[in-house]
This record gives sequence, C-alpha cells and structure tokens, in this order.
Amino acid sequence: MIRQDILERQAKYTYLSIGSNLGNKLSNIKKTYNLLVMNGISIEDCSSFYENPSWPNKKFPHFFNVVIKIKTELSLIDLFRTIKRIEKKIGRKKSLRNHPRLCDIDIIDYKGLCLNKSLNNHKIITPHPRMHNRNFVIFPLFEINKTWIHPKTKVNIYNIINQFRSMDFSDIRIV
Repeated sequence: MIRQDILERQAKYTYLSIGSNLGNKLSNIKKTYNLLVMNGISIEDCSSFYENPSWPNKKFPHFFNVVIKIKTELSLIDLFRTIKRIEKKIGRKKSLRNHPRLCDIDIIDYKGLCLNKSLNNHKIITPHPRMHNRNFVIFPLFEINKTWIHPKTKVNIYNIINQFRSMDFSDIRIV
C-alpha cells in the first residue's frame, strides 16, 4: 500500500500570485479568492498576506500579495482566461505596465510544466519568467511549499531564497 503523503507529493499543483495596491487591498484579494472557488478552482493552501512597496515605482501605493496553491482541471489557456475575467470583475482596468491596480493575478507555476503559449495579444509563460527575482512571490511560495523546485532551472526554493540574503527586507512584512 502507498502512503498518503507520497501520493500527495505526486500531485501536480498550480501556484498563483494575487496582488492588490488600490482600494481595500485585503478585501480585493479575498474577493479574488472567492471568485476562483466559484469558477471551480480548488484552493489547497494560501500564504499569509505580505505587504511590500510597488515595483518598480516605490512611489505607488504598497501592494498586498499572497500565493495560493490550487488544483484545477483547466488548461493553461482556460486558466488564463478565467483569471483575466476575475481581474476584470474585481475592477481591474487597462493601464500602463506595473501601474497600481485593484487586482493582479499571475500564474507562477502551472503543474510544474514549462510552457509558452500565445492567446490574442498575450504571451503566457510558465513558470512565470521573473518570479524567482521577486521576494513578494518567493517568500509566500516558500511559506506554503518548502520543497518547491523551479520547473525550468530545477533550483530548489531554498537556493532561490539565498539569492535574497544580501537584500534589505525591511520593506516586506506579513500583514
């Protein structure tokens, strides 16, 4: 008989990063969470809420961010479409890149696969091409999966976190 924990480790999870830096940030993230569930996405785990300055423009309002672990039968394209609909429902409007927004959902890791897809004017890449450089993604991801391995580089999350050791972390905190 195979132990349950071995079976669980074999499951292929998807990780999403959710952020907000406009309006009631906590409420925006909680609404996003609920809309994901209402769209048939099973949320298996959620990190703490992290507050950090906007990037790259620290003059914009601070962000609240979480990383969630989900199970979904949706294809990468269908998941992307679903999160774009949710962002719009929360109130996200088209704006310049990296400008303040009510809701931002990024696919960090889709079932451990390395994929590059196109949909209309969007390029969907997983794992997220810049996630390993963002402490507001890596710290919450580490909180919910200490054994995560980057699907493309095969570097474990401990080694990714070590690259941040020389940085000042006074600007990121758990809410």
